[in-house]
This record gives sequence, structure tokens and C-alpha cells, in this order.
Amino acid sequence: MVRTSFSGREIAKVLGNHGYRRQGQRGSHLKLRYENPDTGEVRVVTVPMKSEDKIPTGTLQSIADQCGADDFHAWCEWIAENC
Repeated sequence: MVRTSFSGREIAKVLGNHGYRRQGQRGSHLKLRYENPDTGEVRVVTVPMKSEDKIPTGTLQSIADQCGADDFHAWCEWIAENC
């Protein structure tokens, strides 16, 4: 069974380790930006950082979509392996 429960800190840490850079923060929401060095494609991902709370599944799916993930469970597995 694939783990589908993560905190905002876990998500931000993994994305930060894979080329996403902090763009700013509004309240408890962190914005991370990634620019693909080959294509120039830019992705901006918003991650809720409210304490150590786990991110609801729907919000987690939205974050995966913002990252360009085709398969939500494979993306969750990738996050879990890199936490």
C-alpha cells in the first residue's frame, strides 16, 4: 500500500531537494518554483505549511497535479522514498 499522508514540511523538503526553489509565502502557504533546464517550462507549486498537520488527500492530489505528475500513487511513492 502506498503512503498518501504527508505534512507540508515533508513535501517542501523533497521538492526543494529536487530543484524547486522557494518563491515566497503567503500566510501558511509556501510557493515553490521549478524551471526545467531543458525546456524552460516553469511550474509553481503551493504547499500548505500549517504546523505538522497532514495534508488532506484532495490537496495532496492538487500538489501532485501542479508538479506535473501523471500518476498520483507513483508520485506519493516518490515522495515517501525521498522523505
